[in-house]
Amino acid sequence: MTQPKSTTPIRLLPWPSPDGKPCYLVPDAEGGHLSHLADNIEAAQLAAGMDVLTCARKVLADPASPYTEVRYAGIRLAESLNNALRVAESRGLRLAETPTLDARNDSGSDHARASRDQ
Repeated sequence: MTQPKSTTPIRLLPWPSPDGKPCYLVPDAEGGHLSHLADNIEAAQLAAGMDVLTCARKVLADPASPYTEVRYAGIRLAESLNNALRVAESRGLRLAETPTLDARNDSGSDHARASRDQ
């Protein structure tokens, strides 16, 4: 007798694994502690990105801004964009037809999983 396939959608988390690979979560139906933590971190990352954008616009609008300030603004903007793209990908996966646990050949419950794909 075969076991039924899981249709639980996975969630891309807003932080990488220690070796820099994407982390995924198989959430339970009502969302567990890790789901709420990920929601809070995503909100903080997006808010920080808005702050960085506001500051960077001021630096970039001033033609007399020193090179180091412009470079620092660019580095922070790149970090913020990376975070925003990860949040967008995660949310987009949850809106569309999402990959399931079986599609990644994993098993488990509400645990973060590092992707072996990348």
